[in-house]
Amino acid sequence: MSLSPRQLFRAICLALAGITLLVYLPLLGHGFVDYDDPDYITSNAHVRAGITWDGIVWAFTSTDASNWHPLTWISHMLDCQLFGFHAAGHHLVNVLFHTANTVLLFLLLNRLTGALWRSALVAALFAWHPMHVESVAWASERKDVLSAFFWMLTLLAYARFTRGAERGAPGPEHSGSHPPSAIFYLLALLSFACGLMSKPMVVTLPFVLLLLDFWPIHRVQGSTFKVLSRLIVEKIPFFLLSLGSCLVTYRAQHAAFWSPDSLPLPLRLMNVLMAYVRYISKLLWPTDLALIYPYPHFWPMPVVVIVTVVLLLLTTVFVLQAKRFPYLVIGWFWFLGTLVPAIGLVQVGVQSMADRYSYLPSIGLFIFVVWGLNDLLARSPRPEKIGGALAAIALVACLALASVQINHWRNSVAIFWHTVKVTTDNYAALDCLGRALENIGKPDQALEAYTQAINAEPRYPSAQFDLGMLLVERNRPDEASNHIAIAVRLEPQNPVMQFDYGVFLFQHGNTNAAAEHFRRAIEERPDLRDQVEKVMHPSTTTTNPPAR
Repeated sequence: MSLSPRQLFRAICLALAGITLLVYLPLLGHGFVDYDDPDYITSNAHVRAGITWDGIVWAFTSTDASNWHPLTWISHMLDCQLFGFHAAGHHLVNVLFHTANTVLLFLLLNRLTGALWRSALVAALFAWHPMHVESVAWASERKDVLSAFFWMLTLLAYARFTRGAERGAPGPEHSGSHPPSAIFYLLALLSFACGLMSKPMVVTLPFVLLLLDFWPIHRVQGSTFKVLSRLIVEKIPFFLLSLGSCLVTYRAQHAAFWSPDSLPLPLRLMNVLMAYVRYISKLLWPTDLALIYPYPHFWPMPVVVIVTVVLLLLTTVFVLQAKRFPYLVIGWFWFLGTLVPAIGLVQVGVQSMADRYSYLPSIGLFIFVVWGLNDLLARSPRPEKIGGALAAIALVACLALASVQINHWRNSVAIFWHTVKVTTDNYAALDCLGRALENIGKPDQALEAYTQAINAEPRYPSAQFDLGMLLVERNRPDEASNHIAIAVRLEPQNPVMQFDYGVFLFQHGNTNAAAEHFRRAIEERPDLRDQVEKVMHPSTTTTNPPAR
C-alpha cells in the first residue's frame, strides 16, 4: 500500500523516534558514573535540593564545573525534583532530548532541501551513531543534548525567518512593517541565547547561519560585497551573544586551563590538526571509542605535515567546487567550524579529543557524505537500490555498535575498564578506574590502577592524590605523605587537596605545616573554614572526614 507524501513524512518521524527510544532503552537500568556526575548531580547540594529560588539564583551566578550553563543546572534540579536520585529518570530525560533533536534535525533538513530520504538518513546517522552514545548515556552531559535542542530550534526559526525575507519581507530592522519575519528572527535569537546558557560550545552557530545562507537557503546570489555585508550585519546580535558567552566561559574555565609548561603551543597546534583527522576517522569507522582519550606527549612531525597538507588540499578542492557542489563546502566547514571551541587551541582538561564534542559537528560531515554519495551514485545503473543497500548497512552497523557502546556505560567500572582497554597509557582513565574500584570495595585493584596511572604520567595530580589517600587508609603514612605532597605541589589551587593534606599533617603532629595548608584551602573555598575549625579545635562534635 502506497503512502501519501504526508503519511510518508510522518512515518519517517515515527521510525526515527521509535528506533532511537528502543536502542537507548537499556540506559534506564544504568546508574550514575563516578566522573562529573557527583559534581553535577549526586553530590551537588544545590541540584539535589530540586527547584528552589536560591538554587535558580545559584545557577545563574555560579561557574561551578568550570562552566556557566544555568539552564543545564536548572534541568538537573528539575530532574531531582521529579525523580529524586534514581538515575533512570535522569537518563530518560537525556534520551528524550536526543530523540527530539533527531526529529528536529530531520524536519530542518527536509524543510531546507526538500530531499526527504537524504534528510532522513542524516538524522538517522545522527541518532544512532555510536560516537554520540557518550552525550546521551552520561547523565552529566545533559548540556550536550539540551544545547543541541535549542540549536535545532534556532535553525528552524531562522529558516522560517528567511522564508519571509525571500518573499521580499524586510529584515529585523524593519520589523514594524512585517511582524511575522521579526517574530521568527527574535525566536531564533532567544533560542540561541538558551543554547548558550546550556553549553557554550554553540557559540559557532552564527557562522553556521551564514553557511546555510549560501546553501541550502540560497540567500547569497552572487558574491557581491553588498549581499554579504547585509547578511553579516543581520547576524550581529547573534555574534554579540557569542562574544559574551566566550568571555564568561573564559573566566569560568580559566582555573582549568593547563599551564603553558605542560602543554606548549606547538603541541596544542599539532593536536588540533591530528584531532580533526581522528574525529573524521572515528565518525566514518567508529571503533575503540573511549570516555577519555589521553593527551599525547608528542606527535610524529612527518605525520603532522602529511595531515596538514591533506586538510589544506581538501579544503581548497571543496572551495573550488562550491558552486557545483555547495553541500561539500557547507558540510566541511560546518564540521571544521563547530569543532573549534573544543578542538584544543585553548586546552581545558586532560583529553586530546572527546566523543561528546562530535555531537553537533558530525552533522556537517553526515551532510557531506550523504549528499556526496547521492550525486556519486546518480551515475550508476541502479542508484536507488545501491544507495538503499549502503544506507541500510551503515545504519544497521551503527545500531549494533551503539548498543555495544551503551552497555559499556552500565556503571563506572565498566566504562573506565573499557576505556583503559582501548587506549594506551591512559593515566586519567586509570585514576578514575581506581576510584570506581575503591567505591565498590576493591582497594587492592584500586591501588594497582593508581600505581599504573602515576607510572604513565607522574605529573598527574589527581592520581598522586588518590594514591596517597588510599595509602593513608592502609596505614602507610610515609608513602602517603610523598604522593599527597606531590599532588599539592602540582595543583596548589585545589582546596580539597590542601584541606586533606592539612588534615593528614595535623593528625601526624605537624601543626604548623597543617595550618598553612588549611589557610590555602580557605583562600580558595571559604566554606571550608568551619571544617578546619573542627579539625584544629575538636570538641564534642565529631570531626568531619576529609573532603575527598
